[in-house]
Amino acid sequence: MAPAMSFETTREEDDDSIYLKGVKNLCDSRITRVPKKYIFPVGDRPNFRIDDEPHPNPNLNLPLVDFAQLLGPNRSHVVNSIAKACKEYGFFQVINHGIESDTIRRMIDAGRRFFHLPFEKRAQYMSGDMHSPVRCGTSFNQNKDGVFCWRDFLKLNCSPLSQFFQSWPTSPPGLREAAAIYSKQTRLLYLMLIEAILESLGIVKEEASKYGENESGGEIGFEEFEEGSQLLVVNCYPACPEPELTLGMPPHSDYGLLTLLLQDEVKGLEIIHDGRWETVHPIPNSFVVNVGDHLEIFSNGRYKSVLHRVVANSSRSRISVASLHSLPFSTLIRPSPRLIDQANPRRYRDTDFATFLQYISSREHKSKNFLDSMKLF
Repeated sequence: MAPAMSFETTREEDDDSIYLKGVKNLCDSRITRVPKKYIFPVGDRPNFRIDDEPHPNPNLNLPLVDFAQLLGPNRSHVVNSIAKACKEYGFFQVINHGIESDTIRRMIDAGRRFFHLPFEKRAQYMSGDMHSPVRCGTSFNQNKDGVFCWRDFLKLNCSPLSQFFQSWPTSPPGLREAAAIYSKQTRLLYLMLIEAILESLGIVKEEASKYGENESGGEIGFEEFEEGSQLLVVNCYPACPEPELTLGMPPHSDYGLLTLLLQDEVKGLEIIHDGRWETVHPIPNSFVVNVGDHLEIFSNGRYKSVLHRVVANSSRSRISVASLHSLPFSTLIRPSPRLIDQANPRRYRDTDFATFLQYISSREHKSKNFLDSMKLF
């Protein structure tokens, strides 16, 4: 008990092993101050301003996409709206998507119950290996982060589901089943959204094979999207005693084509818009969809992968579930030849999922540094 009291009243550094056990483990020990390992430099803190006066970030109303309209006679109008959102925001919010509210509720509930398991249960899945098909961990890149972020996560590889399902955690009861149903339904939603995005770029589903080559030199067809990677990331952001000193996740962009984010009712997500951080207000039973680095590369910069972050709060824990989608692990991502011409020269190098993992495994994450490394000019 004495060491815990000392830890609560000072910011003394302990062995890093205490931090590798995760934020939830720290909070369960009833800390009352944020440890030094989680304190961001002043300029990186969530309420920092030049005049150093804290201020609440305004709410941002993301463009709304009514998915039901995408399947009806107004499809062309919705496709144009998606194109506009991808260009101007890098984000949009999807409503009326057809995924049942019970599926959403069960996924959020299962994720919350996982992080309420005793530490010993969660520790079975803790790993710093970014190639692990099931991984529980903390921060952003716990192997390299100089400052840890106020976040624990559970990552589940979902593609193909039949290969990985049996390796998923058996506790808490119902997690496997909830995640399997959720991953299948979000995958279908993703495929319909990416088809609309390709269409907005002037590439219809039947012609998707024209944009590049796979690893064996053959043409890529829409089946590459259908057989692509999917990763579920369940994020836990425990209530923080000093949220002004830390971040749930630092500014970053997502690596893949599209991310479908499910949030509970607690605010936390912020995105850069018009040069300032703005809070995304959660809409019940909706998905926040954002452009990833691979889609920016594929669109040759027409659609933007936008910086976003997560702030902590002092009163409530927050759960979110990100479904990250891209092409198969070894498929090369490159700008579509249809989007390259004399006025719009090729702007990015070829890359793939393995290159991304190798890059982030070797250094501390900083904003959009991976995407920046792929730019030709």
